[in-house]
Amino acid sequence: MPRLSKNERHDLARARLIRVVRNHGIANARTIEQKVADSGPPGMRIDPHVLTPVRKELEEDGVLRCRKCAGTDWFFHRDTPQETIEARLKEQLPLYRALQRGDLRKRLGQTLEIATFRALRQGPFRDYLGRFLDLDDHDDSELYKKEEPPSYLGDRDAGNKKLDFLVSHPCAGWAGIEVKNLREWLYPDRNEVRELLEKCLALDALPVLIARRIHFSTFRLLNSYGVIVHQTYNQRFPVAAQALAEKVKHKDSLGYHDIRVGNSPDPRLLCFINKLPDLLVAQRKKFDQSRQRIENYLDRFRIVR
Repeated sequence: MPRLSKNERHDLARARLIRVVRNHGIANARTIEQKVADSGPPGMRIDPHVLTPVRKELEEDGVLRCRKCAGTDWFFHRDTPQETIEARLKEQLPLYRALQRGDLRKRLGQTLEIATFRALRQGPFRDYLGRFLDLDDHDDSELYKKEEPPSYLGDRDAGNKKLDFLVSHPCAGWAGIEVKNLREWLYPDRNEVRELLEKCLALDALPVLIARRIHFSTFRLLNSYGVIVHQTYNQRFPVAAQALAEKVKHKDSLGYHDIRVGNSPDPRLLCFINKLPDLLVAQRKKFDQSRQRIENYLDRFRIVR
């Protein structure tokens, strides 16, 4: 399919966003992203950084309206009947609130970390730091105990900030792995990206980022620094939350159709971990040569703050 111009992408974003919101009744930003950025034929998908300003434009034009519930914005078309809005919120809000509970959010974070840990145990690395201590003692309805990697390597010190895992390679040295089981796409200005770079610079560890969706601009920037990235394309849920996951996935609910249940590594993650040693060797020199560029990049955000 021919590459779309900026105006064509704008018009497509506008048309798809209106269609999704009208069909859904009322939807939050993550649902809209799932249905417009993650779904549809490849040539019809609109990335979140294009989608967001178009949505704001539609609000300014009065085509879309916004209502804040459960601490987030929900968007609906101006022609949507009030009774439809109330009925759809009644269906979606309990599920959204369930996802925001602190205990579930922490267990969601652990689920992909555990899958990564299991992949490391099956993979080629002899030396790695970071492990779960009680995976066989109880199910995932409660948090597992994790022993974090140290925040120092010899004289190198990241302060009180720790990575999810550290792996050692005989030629490439140490690498720091961060695992983010988030719904949001990771763009270059995200805190998760900056914190990974800061910690790995401090430890002289090659950065590795694992997340559901990593935007191409993030990949392009990080790859130029020697950073290794891996997209899972799925958000992991604990097995104990399977009933909730099935409701949240439904197209007429929040529509997060990419959710997968369980903390076992899938073939894609296993393949990535098995290839990681070669990737570390290939990227180490690039990372070493990019230290000043990374510092300059991080300094821009420090100045803003």
